[in-house]
Amino acid sequence: MPSQLGPAPPATSAAVAKSMRGNQAKDTAPELELRRLLRAAGYPGYRLHWKKAPGHPDIAFPGRKVAIFVNGCYWHRCSLCEPPMPKSNVEFWSRKFELNIERDARKTAALVEAGWRVVIVWECELKADSSCVLQRIQGVLDARYSPSCSLM
Repeated sequence: MPSQLGPAPPATSAAVAKSMRGNQAKDTAPELELRRLLRAAGYPGYRLHWKKAPGHPDIAFPGRKVAIFVNGCYWHRCSLCEPPMPKSNVEFWSRKFELNIERDARKTAALVEAGWRVVIVWECELKADSSCVLQRIQGVLDARYSPSCSLM
């Protein structure tokens, strides 16, 4: 799908260009850390960027219908740590971040509609208290919740 933004603005310096080239979409440090924690806690068997799940979650437990997104605070605009906006090309970056947020919401809605439980893990949460993040995920993974069951 072509970008709704058009071409990216030119980098303001060689250092900025190098930094932007180094950004990864998969296997980021927070993702690798969470996967390490999940394995150590006895939760292997997940799928990475599973194409059969709507939105291709970063980590998917298909049997339990649990999808986990590991969001970088800067790119996904974390409301917990509120990262600063870039100082140059503000219009471009504002629109870019707005589209990222819209895409995240669409992915989550598609998963929920398909009966999945979705967990969003923020980069800053993982850095601040990874054990708390793991407890939250364990609660979702271990729940005997079935989206098709009625709660009456």
